[in-house]
Amino acid sequence: MTFTRKLGRSGIEVSALGMGCWAIGGPFFEKGTPLGWGEVDDNESIRAVHRAMELGVNFFDTANVYGAGHSERVLAKAFAGRRKEVVIATKFNAVFDEQTREVTGSDSTPAGIRKACEESLQRLDTDYIDLYQFHDNGFPADKAEPVRETLEELVKEGKLRAYGWSTDFADRAEVFAQGKNCTSIQLQLNVLDNNTEVIALCEKYNLAAINRGPLAMGLLSGKYTVNSKPSIDDVRGEKSPEWMKYFKDGKPSPEWMKKREAVQEILTSHGRTISQGALAWLWARSEQTLPIPGFRTVAQVEENCGAMKFGALTVQQMNEIETLLKR
Repeated sequence: MTFTRKLGRSGIEVSALGMGCWAIGGPFFEKGTPLGWGEVDDNESIRAVHRAMELGVNFFDTANVYGAGHSERVLAKAFAGRRKEVVIATKFNAVFDEQTREVTGSDSTPAGIRKACEESLQRLDTDYIDLYQFHDNGFPADKAEPVRETLEELVKEGKLRAYGWSTDFADRAEVFAQGKNCTSIQLQLNVLDNNTEVIALCEKYNLAAINRGPLAMGLLSGKYTVNSKPSIDDVRGEKSPEWMKYFKDGKPSPEWMKKREAVQEILTSHGRTISQGALAWLWARSEQTLPIPGFRTVAQVEENCGAMKFGALTVQQMNEIETLLKR
């Protein structure tokens, strides 16, 4: 069974489960620090996208910087001849070299936003982007209006249908919420890692709360133990960036693993896998949520899509989890 939600106040209907397309971009780096999820098989990525579509998913979230443009190019191949069947969300701000796959800076000036938009349109092989998101978590709120107004202009020009901001801060989200065509905030949110302020803001303004990290970078996939070690070119590996909290020194964080163990029994109730339970928590958390778990294989897509047949957790289960996590 597929169920749907509205993409905030845009009214665009999307599957209640989206697909996060960071991992299928493959490796990319910033000053030697890996920002991707290791090597990928593009043919498998395309098969996985097609399988997601078969299972009812129509929302796909990427960014210009994922794989230094490669994720967008892979999606263009997957959507060839089927553009009207999907809702494409991408992001802007990073500046990078596609050949070396190195991130070289950022650009949120009006000219920079327009340039990034045109480049994404070209890589995605489309003449419009459904959702265009500002990809700078901590950009100062008091400097964000020119960014918002540039996005409003791009909507008027037909390049975008709507826009949003990928930020975990309510004061930043509040600035974008004032824009007529802002329809979403993308935030870090999962059963282990709540964000009450931004969820409340999304509910107040009828914005979609797109959930990155819905499986806590893999901790909620059931794949990892305390001794697991992602590859050296994986963003979770030994050279992980400072903001990587779920993995430390190339291994799952004991602190977060302990939280996972506390709620695992509830998440796996009624025949769910732990990842399916984690997605069920998000659907129960708010009517605004839209989780976008990442994937690299058909099997991962099938497991995550399988969560839709179970639906959301019950109110009782949600309360039990809050008690167990002492929130």
